Amino acid sequence: MSAPTSGSEPQPSAPSSHVPAALQRVALHAVASGLTPLIPVPFLDEYALRRVREQMVRTILRERALSASDRTVTVLAGLHPREGSRLQQFLGKAALLSLRLAWRKAYKRFATALWVKDCVDMASLSLHHGYLLQHALAQGHLDAASLTEDTARRVHTAIDAACKELDARPVNQVLRRLFSGSQLLLTELAKALDKWTGSPRTPQQGEAQEVASLAERLAAAMWEERGYFQSLESLYEKHFQSR
Repeated sequence: MSAPTSGSEPQPSAPSSHVPAALQRVALHAVASGLTPLIPVPFLDEYALRRVREQMVRTILRERALSASDRTVTVLAGLHPREGSRLQQFLGKAALLSLRLAWRKAYKRFATALWVKDCVDMASLSLHHGYLLQHALAQGHLDAASLTEDTARRVHTAIDAACKELDARPVNQVLRRLFSGSQLLLTELAKALDKWTGSPRTPQQGEAQEVASLAERLAAAMWEERGYFQSLESLYEKHFQSR
């Protein structure tokens, strides 16, 4: 099963003149994270999500000419399993796939809503964490001398605490509108629920362009919510200084 996006690393489209390029790149990785639940195989979707998040961390560090050990990257990327135990996740996804044989319109709406929520949750996590990792670097909390596993854990813990404290509904609503209107996402959900045979996912024609378009619209929406992200920065600073 391949990841929802092709290529070794997502490539952003030309950034809008008013949206910082760094914000565009975080948005692109957020969209890629949000597409990982489209892999209808328990555990493989989690593996793809972890790869995207680690890739995002490496990209952000590379922008500042920094590199880190694999372990430090893993700490900064974080581990964010979906709600419930691994067994619950497996049974939940297996149930959705088996029930496709008893397909009904009401079931289709229900399953699609659950899957879109999963996509939104995964995109939101990467979006918030990527944004705050950039902020931490800008504040000098991580540099060539301090990029150790211990400091990375302190930064990540503060990021995680800030994200849990701030109500993410404004951003999640934007993500939900984007994903709910994505033809790529809706087509892949339909295939997973109705026709999935266990074979690797084949990227659609024009998929890279739609992913880039979703990321561009997400970055533009984030730029309009600067007050929200300033509050997120303040919470991060509070938690970082308290540790």
